[in-house]
This record gives sequence, C-alpha cells and structure tokens, in this order.
Amino acid sequence: MFGGTEGLRRVMSQDSLKPRRLGDTLARFGGYFRPYWPLLTLIAALIVFSTWAQVEAPELIGQAVDCYLAPNAGFPGSDFPGLPESESAQGNCTYVAFSVELTLGERLAGLGGIILKIIGLYAATSVLTGLSFFLMSWAGQHVLQQLRVEVFKHLHRLSLGFYADQEVGDLMSRITNDTDTIQQAFSFALINVLSGVLLLVWIAFSMIEKNFTYALLSLSVVPLMIGATLWFSTQARKSFRRTRLEMGSVNAELQETIAAVREVQAFSREQENIDNFMLTNAANRDANIRAVSYTSALAPTLEAFGYLAMAIVAVAGGLALLKGQALFGAAVSLGLIVTFINYVQRFNQPIQQISILWTNIQNAIAGGERIFNLLDEVPGIQDAEDAVEMPSIAGRVEFQNVHAAYKEDERVLNGVSFVAEPGETIAIVGPTGAGKTTMINLIPRFYDVTGGAVLIDGQDVRYVRTESLRAQIGIVLQDTFLFSTTVMENIRFGRPDASDEEVIAAAKLAHADTFITRLPEGYQTKLGERGSGLSQGQRQLLAIARAALSDPRILILDEATSSVDTRTERLIQEALDNLLEGRTSFVIAHRLSTIRTADQVLVLDKGQIVERGKHVELLARKGFYYELYMSQFREPEMPGLSGPDGRESAEIATVTP
Repeated sequence: MFGGTEGLRRVMSQDSLKPRRLGDTLARFGGYFRPYWPLLTLIAALIVFSTWAQVEAPELIGQAVDCYLAPNAGFPGSDFPGLPESESAQGNCTYVAFSVELTLGERLAGLGGIILKIIGLYAATSVLTGLSFFLMSWAGQHVLQQLRVEVFKHLHRLSLGFYADQEVGDLMSRITNDTDTIQQAFSFALINVLSGVLLLVWIAFSMIEKNFTYALLSLSVVPLMIGATLWFSTQARKSFRRTRLEMGSVNAELQETIAAVREVQAFSREQENIDNFMLTNAANRDANIRAVSYTSALAPTLEAFGYLAMAIVAVAGGLALLKGQALFGAAVSLGLIVTFINYVQRFNQPIQQISILWTNIQNAIAGGERIFNLLDEVPGIQDAEDAVEMPSIAGRVEFQNVHAAYKEDERVLNGVSFVAEPGETIAIVGPTGAGKTTMINLIPRFYDVTGGAVLIDGQDVRYVRTESLRAQIGIVLQDTFLFSTTVMENIRFGRPDASDEEVIAAAKLAHADTFITRLPEGYQTKLGERGSGLSQGQRQLLAIARAALSDPRILILDEATSSVDTRTERLIQEALDNLLEGRTSFVIAHRLSTIRTADQVLVLDKGQIVERGKHVELLARKGFYYELYMSQFREPEMPGLSGPDGRESAEIATVTP
C-alpha cells in the first residue's frame, strides 16, 4: 500500500544480491536429509534397479529381432569383412542360443518368452518407481516440517530491528509459497531427475559396451544438449529467483491491504489500492513469463537434438546394413539398429523430462535460497557467551550516559542518564520523535545501546539472558494485540500456568470483569482476529489484565490510555494505581493529565532530557514541560486556564500569574 511496496522492493533488492551457489544450496538441503540416510539408501537401490530394467528392455527388443523375428536380416550375402564368423553371425543375440534354422514354433516360443520378460520389466519399473516416489515424499515431508519449524523459531529469535525493514507478507511467503515449491521438487521432480541422470549414464555405457564407434556417433549431439541445458537452466534459475521475490511482494501487498481495509474504505482508496496491486501482480506475471520462457524453450530444443540423434543412428546404421559393410570396423545388425534407436529414444526422454522437471528444481532452489538467507540472518540481539540468568528483580533501573541509534547517521538518544529507584513511577514525556519509545525499548533489550549502559539492579542488561530479563518485565502498548482465542487465554498469555481464579482476579483488578461477563460466553468467548468485536478501550483493559496477571517487577506503559474515552480512562487509572504499587514503572503518555502522581517526570526533546522533576515542580518552572502541558489544555476562548476537568485548570492556575 502506501510505501509498503517500496520498502519491500528495497528488501527484495538486498535479498537478490545474495544468490547462493547451486552446490551450497544443494549441500544445505543434503544436511537436512542426512538423518534419513537408510531410507535414502533404499530409494537409491530402487532407482538403480528401476533404471536397470529400463535399460534392459531395449536389449531384449533387439534380441527379439535378431534371434527370432529376422535372424538373417543382419547378415547379407557376404559376412562383414575382417570380422570373426561367430561375431558376424550372432549379431545382437547374446542371451539365447543362436540359430538361423529355428522352426516357427521355436521362434514363437522364444519370442513369447522375451515378451514376458519385457512385460515383467515394465511392471517392476512401475512398482519400484511408485514406491520410490512414496518414500521420497515421506522423507521430504519430514524435512519440510523441520525446515518450517526452524524458520518459525528463527523468526522468534530475530530482533525488532529486523522486522522494521521487512514486510510480514514476504516473510509469510517464505514459509508457505517457498516451502511449497520445495515440496513439489522433493515429491516428484527430484526422483525423476536423479533417475533420469542415472538412466542417461547407464544407456550411454550400454551403447558404448555394445558398439563403441556406433555409440559415439549416436551420442555426438549430447554435448549440444548439455550446453543448451546448462545455459537455459542458468537463465531460468535467475528468473525463478526473481519470481519468488515478486511473489513475496504480492503477498505483502495483500496482507497490508487486508489489514488496513477499514482505512482504505474510510478514505475511498479502493481504486488506488487496486491499481497498486495490479502493478505488483503484473511484475509477478512478467517474472514468471520470463522464467517459463527459458524452461519452455529448453524442451523443444532438446527434442530437436533428440530427433537429430535418431536420424544419425538410423541413417548411419541403415546404410551400413544395406551395403553389407561394417560401421567403422564394427558389425551392425538389424536388431542392433533397433536397440540403438530405442536407446536414443530412451536417452532423449529423460533429457526432455529433466528439462521440464528442472523448472520445479530451479524454482525450489530459488525458494531454498530465500529460506536459507532468512535462516542465516543474524539476530541483532543475542545473549553474550558469558550471559547469566537475571535474578529476581528488585526494580532499580539506571541509564548511564545512554546513546542509541537505529542507523549510524540518525541518533535517537544522546547521553541520557537517570536513576529509577524500586517502586518509583517514571513518566516520560516529549514531542513526537523525541525518543520516548526508544528509551523504554532499551529496558527489556529490544534494542541495544550504541553507547553507555542500561543497568537493572546494577546488572548490565547486555550480560544477562534475555529471556530471564523479559520474563520479569510487563508491557502494555498503545496498540493492543489480542489473539484469536478465548478471553481467558488472552489474559493468560503472559503466564500460561495461571489458574482461572487468578485470571478473573487480574481482570477485576483491571476493571475488565464487568464487560467480560456481559460477553456471550463470558471468559470463554472466542475473539476474532486481533480482538475484533471489542472496542479499543476493552482491548486495552484486557492488555492491562494480562500485565497484572504476569506480576512483573518492572512495568512499561506506552500510551496505555491514549485510545480510550474519559470514563474508561478513569477506570484504567484506578486499575493502574493498584497495578503500579510496589513496582518500578515507566509511563509514556501524551495525555499529561495521567502522570500527575509520577515520582519523576523526564522531559525529552531531540533525544536528550531537557527537564526532570515532579509534575507540579515542572509546571512551576514554566519551561519546556509547562509549554507542552499548556498546549494540551489551551482553548481559543480561554487561553491558558481551561482543561478537561477542574483539576487541570486548578493546577495551571496555581502556577500562572
């Protein structure tokens, strides 16, 4: 939507700059399959036997011709000069007793036996191929399950800074669409490609073993096939990498549009969004067409080379047979020509099949590259090697000359220092962009300082285990996120082992029990996505109940009452008075009337603390805080003295001459 696509394009360009070597990607996949090596060994054995059966069938067809259908066809009036009579006469008949004097019954019996062998080979090939497909799919599904879990775990380890530059839709695309392409490759394409390669090698070996010079002539177009395959597949891989990126763009656009459907309809931006999506979808279409153009061009190219190879086999062998001459010093029989034609046909089939399935392989490799790039993303926040468990927090928080920046050239905090004693409430105020949210994000170590230190009970937060630190910190944000589960489970989210009675007690503390009991199923009412069906104030009350249940030693409230009406705000304030008692609390509020009782008010401007003190003291100074406070309650009709209730007006009046 608005700026989202541009942000994704930036990430896409960064991702596309990190293509992996094909060998590295395949080796990475191999590591996931290593635990299944016994099963893979069985699959390999099945593929080998199936390939042998496919190679043996043309051999039997050639024997049927030379031994039973036309035993004299390969031996015109004069034998091939320079060849032993036995070799010249027996031709391609190697597995049965050769005789040109066979009766019709003997020929039919022998021919029937060969036909039964051929049928048996084809049946065995079908069964073994199906079994190998099933076993490979079974192993592939287990690998994909492990890969998805690893990606999901890694997403939880990545710091908030990573998500600031990423689109949710693109990340979802890596877990869903990219893994789907890998699944398709593991299910069928990989088996077909491996068996096809083995078949090519085996056929080439068999041809060379039967007639070296004839085989070289038959395989003379193979270098052209290999060259075409390598060039087209390289171009296809580049294109498919682009298609995976463009698909991520489409998903990101969809996710953002659906999430913001209310804003889109409120501002009548439906058509603009449709136009943006059409552009994104068109880019995805063009990328796919480009990729398919390479893969679709490969198949007919190889097919043409295959026909050329068959023509060479038929013409060269046929001329030698008709003239009764050896081909480059080697005997040629009609059965041998038939065998080689079948070999060339079978040789061309896996090449064409590989060229088609290579589309899936290249697509899977491109998807694997994106997944592995994500898995290789180093979390910005990691526990130090000597990190220790954070002991039970007493609540003393100290900022020592703290500097912070999201980018090297854009500092957010510059030399911030203060001390919050256990049980104190610290209010942080200032204009938008002053660094308030950055300041509280340093306490649970969502980001690291670029200078100075943040200490809790004298312990630098960078040298304790992050999980043990965050487990003792409660956070209530302005934009409350509720899950698509029951009210009970949403409150219990921060403390899964809490009893129902404790959940209800926390809800009563947050003054949420009243509206919860009026829901259709009370605490067991299932909420919609992000808590749809509840008002913003009700969602905030549930968030406060969630924080109360977790019983944190340090509490962070980021605009917790900014989106509620005055009546709900008073209910929340009453709940917070109980919740804040005995806890070190940090409160960010644009409604300055909510922080009158704070032990300290830190006034930030341009990343620095410009004033500090209690609410009334700061008003009396008539400095930056006074101007900030007055700007909220000043009205055109009564400048300087009016406020939302008598308390604010009275406070201002006490410090106004």
